[in-house]
Amino acid sequence: MKKKRRITRSIILAVLFLAIVYTIYASLTKDKVTVLQVGDDAPDFELVGLDGNIYRLSDYTSQGKGVFLNFWGTWCEPCEREMPAMERQYHNYSGQDFEMIAVNIAQSKLEVANYVKEMGMSFPIVIDTNKSVLNAYNITPLPTTILINPEGKVHHIAIGEMTDQSIATYIESIIPAS
Repeated sequence: MKKKRRITRSIILAVLFLAIVYTIYASLTKDKVTVLQVGDDAPDFELVGLDGNIYRLSDYTSQGKGVFLNFWGTWCEPCEREMPAMERQYHNYSGQDFEMIAVNIAQSKLEVANYVKEMGMSFPIVIDTNKSVLNAYNITPLPTTILINPEGKVHHIAIGEMTDQSIATYIESIIPAS
């Protein structure tokens, strides 16, 4: 009986010891995540759109355009609720010096294309197949929108669902003054 108890205690202590060693090792070796903040340079990216075009952030900022960069997924209910408002504001501000790009997070092209058609979205949609842009921007909750000014700096970070009014305000904040 004592021998069984000693073996059980030894196993428990060994497991606890290994858990502590692993925790210390993981905390010392994990990558330092830099959180994107207002005023930072927006990480450049290159993604292919559903339309087959290549979208690069630097193409817009080099032309002096602001960029409304929205991260979303078809399964995300707040994303679905804000898409019609984004579509309306995209048309309200068309022809001005800004671009709206919606970055889908690693879903299939067919799934995204069907969703876009169903929702009637006409602004550029790109798919971040390997989540490299998601990681570069350190996006956690969806939807999240990064507003990038014409100089390529992060102007504002909007986390969560947006309304027509908030989208209009954000777009106006990144359009260069005439």
